Amino acid sequence: MTQSILSIDKLSISIGGSRILRDVSLELSANHVFCLMGRNGVGKTTTLKGVVGLYKPNSGQVVFEGRDISRMPPEKRVLAGIGYVPQGRGIFPHLTVAENLFIGAVAKRTKTKEALERVYSLFPIIKDFLPRKGGMLSGGQQQQLAIGRALLTEPKLLILDEPTEGIQPNIIDQIGEAIKLLKKESMTILLVEQYLEFCKELADNFAILDRGNVVAQGPVGELTDIVVKQHLTV
Repeated sequence: MTQSILSIDKLSISIGGSRILRDVSLELSANHVFCLMGRNGVGKTTTLKGVVGLYKPNSGQVVFEGRDISRMPPEKRVLAGIGYVPQGRGIFPHLTVAENLFIGAVAKRTKTKEALERVYSLFPIIKDFLPRKGGMLSGGQQQQLAIGRALLTEPKLLILDEPTEGIQPNIIDQIGEAIKLLKKESMTILLVEQYLEFCKELADNFAILDRGNVVAQGPVGELTDIVVKQHLTV
């Protein structure tokens, strides 16, 4: 039986007095890729921010490796092993690539040399651009940098919010290959993604949100055309 690494149990979150999530329950198996899907504005990013501690729940639990982290501050969740790449990448545009990476390493007191070599092996272009300001990179290169920085926190669970958004196809392929390699290295990955084929290729399991509720979930083989038409087609 596959062990669970993250359990979200009846999580409800309100923002500005509006209920965004309504009793969301998800189970992520260790060493699997889980894709969270849904139309715009249904609560996907809110779910991720609830997991990483940026939003406090009204009710429900977030359990990571058997430990209730629902009230744990974000910085302690990083130390516990949760890495997060937000939508829009969240790099520091006025810092160099090297300085952006250094921030990730400092967050977890990483053994920098070994960890950096791992990042360079996944995204070789990063090594070439170390002196360049982050804001000078293309969108795809910034995404690679953001993922690399998150990996320097040595996560057991890597959370990616829309990693393919606005990115050229060749870099989407590189990010996909990186996810496959990370999974082989026993990392668990939770991603929010609109690109259906990307999810189908990489994910083991999926869930779909609609108006803050889970309306479908299961193995990715159950992500049929009927389910897509009912819950994802605009």
